[in-house]
Amino acid sequence: MTDDHAVIALCSVGNLGKYFCDELLADGRYPFVVISRQSNKGPFFEERGIDVRSSDYSTASILQILNETNASTLISFNNSLDQTFVTLHCAFLDACRQSRNCKRFIPSEFAGNIDDFPLLPSFFTTSRVPFRTMLEQEHDIEWTITNNGWFMDYFLTQDKTYMPAIPDEFPIDPNNWKACIRGTGDQLQSFTSARDVAKALLALLSAPEWERTTYITGQWATFNEMTKIMEDFYGREMTKTYRSKAEIDRDAALPPTAENEQARYLASVEEMMITGSGACPREKTLRQQGKFFGHLRFSTLKDLLLQTGSTPGQAKDQG
Repeated sequence: MTDDHAVIALCSVGNLGKYFCDELLADGRYPFVVISRQSNKGPFFEERGIDVRSSDYSTASILQILNETNASTLISFNNSLDQTFVTLHCAFLDACRQSRNCKRFIPSEFAGNIDDFPLLPSFFTTSRVPFRTMLEQEHDIEWTITNNGWFMDYFLTQDKTYMPAIPDEFPIDPNNWKACIRGTGDQLQSFTSARDVAKALLALLSAPEWERTTYITGQWATFNEMTKIMEDFYGREMTKTYRSKAEIDRDAALPPTAENEQARYLASVEEMMITGSGACPREKTLRQQGKFFGHLRFSTLKDLLLQTGSTPGQAKDQG
């Protein structure tokens, strides 16, 4: 059973979490608290009058805040790697178990099709994968893992999104008007704007029951098709380079040394692009769209470009 006046607790609010804060404030039904390691609120939270509580992310510290605020749901946006992710999320989960009222939990994931590709991206095998295994044994706390494919915001210039530019990782770099296509570029993917993910999380708060995995997609397309949409919208061809499957496989197989860490990480992300694991399962996603998000219309790339004030025919000139 849901409570429209329940307090929502948010951990590690970074870029995606800011969109969720904005949606919670615009909606107005849910008081919420941000739990942060930072003692300084920062301008985003100060300007919006958001309640920020400092924590060392231990079970005891999180538990105290959950009980002080009488929070009913905890949502994590923490994007740590390896064992740090597991340790932190175990503390979050344990705090929910011990709390008086917080019996719903959404851990941080926000990636691709984990139903069919549970081990991709491969860098999740030391973080998300072991924590998912722990969640499977959890019966006292209701939980769901939410995935959305690729964040559509990475097609936006830096001035139009909270999401940071990741030009080495994401194939399209709108700030420098170039693209590095992985593999053939013809593998189907899912793309969803960060604001739509936030709207979906808001909708889940009032859902009477959750499923163990929840999927959201604004647009199914290939990276080649999305590049063409950008070129057509701005009326300018992108500079393109390519990375082959063989190059990706080579880097993925590098020995796990400190020197190879960045190359191996990048290859694990690229594996999502060439395997199609970045595409949310269509049948399940569409069913859940009707079940949880029927009142929402998720944006396509062209929608997002127009919504954020991008001007057709005026790509940023880096020349």
